[in-house]
Amino acid sequence: MITVKFIGGAKRSFLTEQLQIDKSDISIQELMDLLLELKPDNTPELDTKNILIAINGTDSSAMEGPSTMIKNNDLVSIIPVIHGGSSKKLTFQVLKKQIQVIEIIGQKTINVNFLDKIRKKYPKIQLQAISSNFIVNNYHLKKIITLSLESEKNNILLSNKLETDMLMRFALTNQISNAITHVGIKPKTNFILIAVGNKKLLNLLYKELLPLLVNLFSKNNDLFLKKYFKITKKILDSVYSSNPLEDILIEKAAILL
Repeated sequence: MITVKFIGGAKRSFLTEQLQIDKSDISIQELMDLLLELKPDNTPELDTKNILIAINGTDSSAMEGPSTMIKNNDLVSIIPVIHGGSSKKLTFQVLKKQIQVIEIIGQKTINVNFLDKIRKKYPKIQLQAISSNFIVNNYHLKKIITLSLESEKNNILLSNKLETDMLMRFALTNQISNAITHVGIKPKTNFILIAVGNKKLLNLLYKELLPLLVNLFSKNNDLFLKKYFKITKKILDSVYSSNPLEDILIEKAAILL
């Protein structure tokens, strides 16, 4: 027997806070397929690309992702990631923290000093810049940010700062210098700016940087990431998921410790 607990907006999709599933030893992917079959008609769709799935309180991304096996008496929590924004801004909440994501067009004059100046001007916002080449889409981005925030909450960051932890997880390395060299800001290269702070300050930051922004995730990085991280078709085919590349990257990021 598995207990599935629906949190926030997920309750509207199933018209209940909890379901008892008379199964065990099934994967998360198999459970999700079953839940979508059980969902009542005429209720809001469950956005499976914008949810966190925890087993007994542990995010499945830190385990084996969609392949994680659920055992008898496990509690599975379905937690929607609250988000919104325009094509030039993505905002969402994780662990009650407000996050804003924007993409800045690469220029000759923009380098690591650009980030230092913004940090100095907005000391109450946690900021990190990630090369746009290393992010697949918002699903990948949200999952990595969530891993870092959960690590911060549990005092198991890869470094002493949340910002550095995020950089290392996108780079899939536990070497800070390596992460900065390959995934940090480079002149003429677009980058994603991740900001964690209160809504008022995030809005001020957005308005200031608006002239430098481009639409988020407009570039397809799949081929680059497969080649860079040596992810073959054989590896992708072995993953039972609708987002195999993203889930492989997330799983690798989760086990860097």
